[in-house]
This record gives sequence, structure tokens and C-alpha cells, in this order.
Amino acid sequence: MKILIANRGEIARRVIRTARRLGHRTVAVFAEPDAASPFVADADEAMAIGPATLADSYLSVDRILAAAAEAGADAIHPGYGFLSENADFARAVIAAGLVWIGPNPDVIDSMGSKIEARRIAAAAGVQIIPGFDHSQDHAELTAAADRIGYPILVKAAAGGGGKGIRIANAPADFDRALDEAVAEAERSFGDGRVIVERFITRPRHVEVQVVGDHHGNVIDLGTRECSVQRRYQKLLEEAPAPNLPEATTAGLRTAATDLARAMGYDSTGTVEFVVDDESGDYYFLEMNTRLQVEHPVTEFITGLDLVELQIGSAAGAALPLSQDEVTFTGHAFEARINAEDAANDFAPQIGTISHLATPAGVRWDSAIEAGSTITPHYDPMIAKLIVDGPDRDTARRRLGAALDQLLIGGLVTNSGFHRWLIEQEPLVVGRITTRYLDETQLPGEYDLGVAAIEAAAAWTRSRRAIAAAGPWSALGDARVTTHRPQRIIALEDVDGEVHEVPVPTKVSNVGVAGVDLERRTVVVNVAGQSHTFRVVSRSEHWAPSADTGHGHAGAITAPFPALVTEVHVAPGDAVVGGQALVVIEAMKMLHTLSAGGPGVVEEVRVTSGDQVETNQILITFEPTHPSDEASQ
Repeated sequence: MKILIANRGEIARRVIRTARRLGHRTVAVFAEPDAASPFVADADEAMAIGPATLADSYLSVDRILAAAAEAGADAIHPGYGFLSENADFARAVIAAGLVWIGPNPDVIDSMGSKIEARRIAAAAGVQIIPGFDHSQDHAELTAAADRIGYPILVKAAAGGGGKGIRIANAPADFDRALDEAVAEAERSFGDGRVIVERFITRPRHVEVQVVGDHHGNVIDLGTRECSVQRRYQKLLEEAPAPNLPEATTAGLRTAATDLARAMGYDSTGTVEFVVDDESGDYYFLEMNTRLQVEHPVTEFITGLDLVELQIGSAAGAALPLSQDEVTFTGHAFEARINAEDAANDFAPQIGTISHLATPAGVRWDSAIEAGSTITPHYDPMIAKLIVDGPDRDTARRRLGAALDQLLIGGLVTNSGFHRWLIEQEPLVVGRITTRYLDETQLPGEYDLGVAAIEAAAAWTRSRRAIAAAGPWSALGDARVTTHRPQRIIALEDVDGEVHEVPVPTKVSNVGVAGVDLERRTVVVNVAGQSHTFRVVSRSEHWAPSADTGHGHAGAITAPFPALVTEVHVAPGDAVVGGQALVVIEAMKMLHTLSAGGPGVVEEVRVTSGDQVETNQILITFEPTHPSDEASQ
């Protein structure tokens, strides 16, 4: 069978691996920015399908089907995201005489709307969160929120992935939460319908993996914990979910399979729940009718290949095992490695991977190789680091060791954030909630410049001490781990050799001849000699010194490359602190830029649809005079 993968990046490579092992040929499709991406080279064949614009490439049903016809494909695997939960796409694939590697399109339809999914779950006897979905009238939604009681969650009825979700903590917050959720839902899914429901104050996100076939068989493969989230995007997952009473675990698994059977589910899928960490109650959240990003942790503890099960079911095969034959061994963690700066509100990052080395003995599912370029067009996830162990604590410690060894040069990623996260008490004991990152002060920017200077001086002194042993010696690819247990800086000398250097724990008196923040170079004077190094790897920004500053005073600037989606002010408008001024989109997420204080808009330099670059000025304000400040 020849399988076309209607997706990109990490998941395309993942599907290709299993398909090849099973003896199937594969076809990759790619948009222009992905022409040199590793997944394109991995496939047996590759077909160009259009420009970067999603509607003209990865979301174009016509172009993907045309590529399948040209390649002579027999089947289409949608991966996750993009068209994976688009029932019309699934029907078009089947109508074209191809095998759809996913569930029945009618099932996708029924779960594609959270409104319909709630009703189906309730009919199947699955507990749902108190909420309102009977009308989209603003007044009725507002009245429903008042009846349910605050805090209220407003979420998109269509789609998933954390988009179109806002929290209103009080009635005064509701209008803004509703407007933002509707706008994001319309942009992401073409459907602005929303649900309002009770917001659980100590929620855990626990899900159950299910698998079905065309013969009426349904099994579950246990639980996963996905509570570490930022903007409703998962960052760290583990299996099985820890610290759940046996009755809760059994109830979750039974509810998931009851729902799947009631729907006639016939592929891989995930039933997601909110678990109240205070009461232990659990409620149906949604069902994802596709393969999940976090499926590898389930594969680790069950020993099963979920893509293989998915392909087998699509081909008409019965499940190869019964529920009684499913076994669970050990514990597994998955860290999503994103091109994001955690110290800067998880701002998306772009750049080129200059160095890459991965730890041994782990699973590394990635979209990147050394030389890969990260663009602003797609999701920021560039890889997944998955580890396991005989028990949870061993698996967690192995994840820490793997993060210490992970080498990604030339790009800011969240790997340092993960290293910090797995040492935090709620994560260590397995009682973290989805609100943890919202309620916790995250580490600030780390002054990599200071660390690099100290490391360069230490390295130079150590080399001088053993000069008789020979010249510089390379210690492997570059690495920088800026969180516990040890900071390691990767330095490149003038001869092009790269060295891993632990940062001294005590600051010494170092003669600094120069520091170039833009080029990330340091020059140190040791024993009367000048030595120049370039910092070749980082997991966080090299933070400028305090007097360097960021952006432009008296202006709203773009924090990263993005697309302007909304402009809420015009010249002459008076604004107050916290007022939303511009909404931008980058890496599939909307970001609101707000006023830092009161002022009057002088100039608006962008309109909706403009592409902007990092630090580009978007809005300026009239100068503030001392008399104005005194009157405020």
C-alpha cells in the first residue's frame, strides 16, 4: 500500500517510520517553506502542494487529493491537526477511492462540535461539566454564565488544540472573554460558536486512549496526564496519570470505552476529561478523533504501536488483542520541545538549527536536523523527547538527565523551562493542575552573557594549566542547559572547535575586553592574553544588560514575527493601561498586545493582514509632558 501523509514535520516522520516497517511506501506533501525539511527527504516520494499559506497547501483538500492521484497513493493518513478531524476531507478521501486512515467521517462530525459531543456523552451516561450550549445569543450566554457562577470558561464549540478558549473570573471579564474566544474560533475553525461552562478551580487534564476496529471491538490503553499546559497547549505529558484513586482510574476508562462503543468508534482516538483535584469528580471534556501528539507515552507503557493499530483498523483488520491482553509496564514522560522563549511569555522563536545532538537511550521524535530553519508559518513544536522507567520517579529523573544532554544550537527553545519544571514540587509529587503555570512565577531571563564570560575564563585557565597536554580538544557538539543541576555553556574558539564548559559556581574577577550581544561573542583577558569565543548554543535568550532595554519607548512593538489580525485603535484615541490595542498571530496562536499605561495614540503603522517583524513599531503615542504626568 502507498500511503500519502497529509501533514508535515514530526508527525509525518513518525507515520513514515511505522509505514516503512510494515512494508508500505510513503508520499510526503509539502508547502514551499518545507521543501528542505527532513520529513520530505524521509518519504519515498514527495509532492509540492503550494505556498506557505495553509489554505493553499496543508488545508487544501483539492491540492492534497490531486497530489494523491498524481502519486498513485492508495491511502491517506492525516496525522494530527490540519485536516485530521475534518469530516468533509475524510469523505472526499473515501469518495476518491482511497483508504482513510482514521475513524468514520460521521464519528468525526459528531465529536467535531463540542456542543454535539456533550450531548452524545450525556446520552452515553458520561458525566459532563455544567454548562450552556443552547444558544449563541450574547444576552443568553451572559445570563447562563451568571446562573452557572464564576469563574466561567468560554470555549469554541468546534476544533481543539486550546484555541478559542478564555476564562472570565468575574462578570466584568465576560464580554472580553466571549469576544476573544469567538474571534479566535472563527479564525482557527471557521466556526465562532462557543460553550460557556463552569471552570473547575483545581483542574487536572486526564485522558484515556481508545482504539476500535470495523468489527465492533473497542479497547482502552490506559490514562495519560496532560495537566502541564500553557494557553491550553500541552507541554508535558505522562502515562499513566499519577495519584488517581483506583475507582477514578477505572471510572475514566469505563466512561471512555462506553462513549467509544456508543459511537461505533473504529480507529485510534482519545477521550479527554477534567478531574477536580479537590473532589475527585471527573467530567467529559472532549474527544479527539485522531492520533494525539502525546501517543508515544502510551506506546511506552503498553508496548504497542498506535500508528500500526490505526493502519490495521483502516485496512479492515480486527484488533490484534483484547482488553484482557492489554498490559501496562513502567512509566513514561514526553516533553514537547517548542521554539519558544519561556522567559518571555513563551514568545514564538524562529531561526536556524546550528547544532543538534540528542541524548542516547531515549525516543526523539523530531521535525528538525542540524541546518533546519524554523519559520513563523507553523506550530512551534519542533520535537518530542520521550523517556520511560520502571517507576515514575526513575522516569522523571531520566527525563532530567536527557534534557541536560539535549543539544539544540542557534535557536531559543523551551528545553531549559522543562528542566526547571520537572524539579517543581507539584510535578515531582504528581499533583500538578492545568492552572499551575498561570499561578506560578516562572524563571526570568537568564543572563547568558555573564555565564559565558565566566565559562570562557574558566576554560582558558584550565587549558593554560594543561597546555603541555596539547592544543584545544573538542568535547562534542554544543550544549547549554541554563537550569539545575548544572549550567553548561557551549563555546566555539577561533579555530572552530566547540567546547562544553560548566559555569563556575563562584563569580571571579575576569577581564572583559568585549561582549557582543547581537553576535553572542565574548572576549576575555586572562593572564595578559585576549581570547575570543562565540556562544553557539542556547535554550533561552541571551538577556541584554538592564541598561540596554527592549523595543522602543512610547510605542507598541511586535515581540516576534507575526501576522496582524486585528487593530482596535486609531490616531487620536485615548487608551488606558491594559487596553487591547493589536492582535497578532504567530505559529497558529493569537497574541493580544495591550497598552502599558494611559496615553493618546499618535500613529497606527499597521493594518489587519500586515506581516510584521520582531521589534517593528506598530503603534506610537503622543509625547507625555511632565504636566500630564503630574495630573494622572
